[in-house]
Amino acid sequence: MLSHQKDLFALAENVTYLNGAYMSPQLRSVEKIGIENLKRKSEPYTISESDFFSEKIILKQRFAKLIECNDPESIAIIPSVSYGIATALHNIPFNKGDEIIVLEEQFPSNYYAWKQLEKQKGVRIKTIVAPPIVSGRGKQWNIQLLEAITTKTKCVAIPHVHWADGTKFDLVSVRKRTLDVGAFLIVDGTQSVGAMPFSIKEIQPDALVCGGYKWLLGPYSLGVAYFGERFHHGNPIENNWMNHQGSEDFSNLVTYNETFKPKATRYDVGESSNFILTPMLSEAIRQLLEWTPAAIQKYCEQINTKAVQMLQEKGYFIEAPNARAHHLFGIYLPKEQRMAALKSKLSEENILVSYRGEAIRVSPNVYNSQRDLEKLYSCF
Repeated sequence: MLSHQKDLFALAENVTYLNGAYMSPQLRSVEKIGIENLKRKSEPYTISESDFFSEKIILKQRFAKLIECNDPESIAIIPSVSYGIATALHNIPFNKGDEIIVLEEQFPSNYYAWKQLEKQKGVRIKTIVAPPIVSGRGKQWNIQLLEAITTKTKCVAIPHVHWADGTKFDLVSVRKRTLDVGAFLIVDGTQSVGAMPFSIKEIQPDALVCGGYKWLLGPYSLGVAYFGERFHHGNPIENNWMNHQGSEDFSNLVTYNETFKPKATRYDVGESSNFILTPMLSEAIRQLLEWTPAAIQKYCEQINTKAVQMLQEKGYFIEAPNARAHHLFGIYLPKEQRMAALKSKLSEENILVSYRGEAIRVSPNVYNSQRDLEKLYSCF
């Protein structure tokens, strides 16, 4: 069983950080690798031609293992979620009248690009509105999502868990329904992958896009994405020298080769070798593989169960455990309680959470303890 891991992070003792969904604290090992690699640029002669590719391969192999993908060549290195979404969008053949399904208030980077297509291609965005805040809300939201997928659906672009309150979506059932109608399934895994299990083998999405600085415990400005078979012969949104065949031979780069590298490697962002950030994210994922997402999810469940139950008994709404994540959940206040007073109390106690829509978003990880959640509860 996974134990408390706060000693592996450089968190201040007087801060109760329950805000991993905003940004993860950095592992000491990741910080160390970042500093070491930052200094390498001062001596560029220590960076060899092979270094432009070797760390990228390790990162892709580790991320592929984390998401149960047998093919590291299906992994691309991206700078952000919006970049990964744009890559997918760029390679889906939309026609006028096609429908794109999204969820109410999902993260903007998985909305704006699809919305823009309404003007450009004449497609229609179909937003699945969140049910009222009552018992069974998560289950009903999933039902509405499945019922919305029809023969007009060209793409379902959703998260695994909702970024505002942790509502979990049944991606296996969604995948089955999209296959029935020939639609693409594009998943934003930024708020789930790393902290809860995700299996490419089981879910079989067409694409999975992840920012690296949240539950992957990596640095800002670097992420990873999986692109399945339907994208293996597509066109990247940029042409950089590294995503073309033969780029490993520096002496022959003047002999242009317009053929892209296989599968998802063609979608790597320019300068994806990033000698600082790439090894940092790679080290973070190495640690996640050692812990395992399943163990992290179980640990988060163990430390928050008591506090969640006590809050529910006092009239606060938190989604049922089987319909949400354990590393990310939303607390909805009774109508008579003022949010401003609670914000002030949490601030006084140095308890850091986020506020998304009407929810107080709580997102613990292995650097938290049951005592942290009990301290949170005491403020209510």
